[in-house]
Amino acid sequence: MFTNGLRLLPLFVILLASSEGAHNEDEEHACYRTCKWPPEPLTCNYHFDIEWYYSMSKACYDCPYNLDDCRRKHCIPLNGVERPVIAVNRRLPGPGIHVCEGDTINVTVTNRLENGEGTSIHWHGIHQRNSPYMDGTGLVTQCPIDHGTTFTYTFKADSVGTQFWHAHVGLQRQDGLAGSLVVRQAAERDLQKETYDVDIVEHTIIVMDWLDAVSLAKFMAHHHSDGSNKPESILINGKGKRATFTLETDQGTIEHFTERALFEVTSGKRHRFRMSSNAGTNCAMRISVDNHTLSVIASDGRPFESVTVDSFIIYGGERFDFVLNANQEVGNYWMRVKGLADCRFQQELAVVRYQGAIEEDPTADESIDRDGFELNPLNEVQTESNMYISKVKSLEPDDISLDPSQPVSTYYLAMDFNKVNSEHYHVPEYYPIEDIDRSHHLYSPQINHVSFTFPPTALLTQHKDIDESKFCDPSQVTKMAGNCTAEYCECTHVITADLGEIVELVVIDEGVTFGASHPMHLHGYSFRVIAMEKLGLSTSLEEVMEMDKAGNITRNLQAAPLKDTVIVPDGGYTILRFEANNPGWWLFHCHLEFHVEIGMSLVIHVGDDDDLPEKPENFPKCYDWPRMTSDAQDKPGSGAHRIVSNILILCATMMFILQNKII
Repeated sequence: MFTNGLRLLPLFVILLASSEGAHNEDEEHACYRTCKWPPEPLTCNYHFDIEWYYSMSKACYDCPYNLDDCRRKHCIPLNGVERPVIAVNRRLPGPGIHVCEGDTINVTVTNRLENGEGTSIHWHGIHQRNSPYMDGTGLVTQCPIDHGTTFTYTFKADSVGTQFWHAHVGLQRQDGLAGSLVVRQAAERDLQKETYDVDIVEHTIIVMDWLDAVSLAKFMAHHHSDGSNKPESILINGKGKRATFTLETDQGTIEHFTERALFEVTSGKRHRFRMSSNAGTNCAMRISVDNHTLSVIASDGRPFESVTVDSFIIYGGERFDFVLNANQEVGNYWMRVKGLADCRFQQELAVVRYQGAIEEDPTADESIDRDGFELNPLNEVQTESNMYISKVKSLEPDDISLDPSQPVSTYYLAMDFNKVNSEHYHVPEYYPIEDIDRSHHLYSPQINHVSFTFPPTALLTQHKDIDESKFCDPSQVTKMAGNCTAEYCECTHVITADLGEIVELVVIDEGVTFGASHPMHLHGYSFRVIAMEKLGLSTSLEEVMEMDKAGNITRNLQAAPLKDTVIVPDGGYTILRFEANNPGWWLFHCHLEFHVEIGMSLVIHVGDDDDLPEKPENFPKCYDWPRMTSDAQDKPGSGAHRIVSNILILCATMMFILQNKII
């Protein structure tokens, strides 16, 4: 009996520890605490082991037939569909970081990806003031972290609010490499402290579209053939209900499913929920809770006057904070995450359960969609039943970017899918886009008819090592435009801004080819959203410029909302403005993986090298490996020249040794 007890004890401990849920691991960290003012900053240490892993692995035992097995440590059940995933510490989503304003965050990242690929982690929403080297954008602010190596990110938690972290190399984010990051404030500093009673780790949510296969397989099938680019499902905190598991019993066939996410609330309390979207495809999501309205109080970490809605839409890269007032009858209610655009046939649900309610699923129809008043609509003109995000009123003081007396540098950026022969997917000599069936066309997502190409080395630290001919600026792009409407053009597109300059981006989605959407994200900054409008099914760069020249675009320069990720209406425009006061090289890009991967980006370079803080000691460098040609071999200082020189030195040394031995 004593021996059997020892055998069973570890299993019992595993079940007990894992059944408390991954959020409790985040809650147990010393840096998750009540924040104080004046601050009492801590140094918050985390270790991320990144590896390829597998859902419904052997760590899951009899999941979902035994739901306790689904909660075991290292079990990633997802929605029951087996597939490879990229996990951190064998969790998906990865570990949450919950700290206080002013803390120092240290995250040591070890790359254990078994296929040898590099990686990096971007701290989405953290502006990295005085720490641009920690932004985590592969080949912009750093070299990717090589397989088998470790890199430590160190930065101040000075961008308060709901943020998140994710991979910023290739398509890794789409395969699960993401997690939450929340920087809380002391009550004395929180502009929304009167709107809620409860703000806990368990109410932090990451929603994401999800593929049944590794994203690279889907990417290749779509770009080189006629494969779908649409997701098969949606996950809420890594959970969902998709695969059906059957068990034959004497009573007949019993169906089992993986668990959905569960959020407990207390009757009579106002609960703050913090939601991030890790959507990687064109998957906007409508968020609602049955029988409840939502008070939306912040987006991208920045507070605004509370807006009461029936639903709101969240796009890839956005974050929203909303307050749910638990003022309904004690029971169970569906939280609905309804896919739109390319995931319009997908929906996932979570359970909002009042304390004291029976532990069962809600009885409401799972398939219905919420209507009513909506914030942040998808590709709609503004009406009485919706509200553009540009119309909310910031609670933060107006800054210099809204001062009408200040000079402004304005750039017009037109986005669309262009029918050009990208040499990466349509080689004109063999399979030009005009000669093949439309189902196999690959339209290039571009900005001003140019695709962005990532450089071979990191721009922030090694831009002088890059061939200048690879770069282009807005004036060069304008000169190129005549040819680029018919021919494929690519470059490392850079807008240069002086330190302190007011920069305005008029971002246009021409909407000619597809009725898509592009959530645009700027690293290193929050910007004011000063205008937004859908003009029609499509528009053009020329039409918007003419409207602006004629004074037919109204800019809101009072209490305009602050964001770092914003949607651009298809067939319309969004205007952003910010003071360029954070020196560095900052990526501005569509936050959809398939779009940014093939060129819907540019970089905003602010200030000079002399304006940058000192580079961390031993900060890694990356290298370009040019083809070894006869020219390279003859070039002093080239890799080929050094190799030949070293061989000659080695041969001479060996001859000297042999001669000495003979003598």
